[in-house]
Amino acid sequence: MSSGTEKPSVLFVCVHNAGRSQMAAAYLRALGQGRIEVRSAGSAPADAVNPAAVAAMAEDGIDMSAELPKVLTVEAVRESDVVITMGCGDACPIFPGKRYEDWKLEDPAGQGLDAVRPIRDEIKVRTQALIADLLPAD
Repeated sequence: MSSGTEKPSVLFVCVHNAGRSQMAAAYLRALGQGRIEVRSAGSAPADAVNPAAVAAMAEDGIDMSAELPKVLTVEAVRESDVVITMGCGDACPIFPGKRYEDWKLEDPAGQGLDAVRPIRDEIKVRTQALIADLLPAD
């Protein structure tokens, strides 16, 4: 078990920071119960979070309607232990000593709610596995 002084930190990155990375961050905040520091960003952020992603998350009891897409910064990557990319290509800066994962997920941009639900469900499963990995049971 860790000393408890440092919370693990995770950064979710996709191009627009409007769908996948926002859903993943919302799940990690909710399911991690404050035990993991959560960030999300986009290499080319959209003006607003995808309404279908907001609606899909609301169906699972998570309100992310107040979230705004944020631009990816070098500082955000530097300050994170784990960087999870979702189709941002070469836009993500790489720092030695960080853990990188690429989650291959459909892009919910322009999709209706029916198409976003399975993406949401896959993100939830992956987020639960990430939590189990970062916060092993005592």
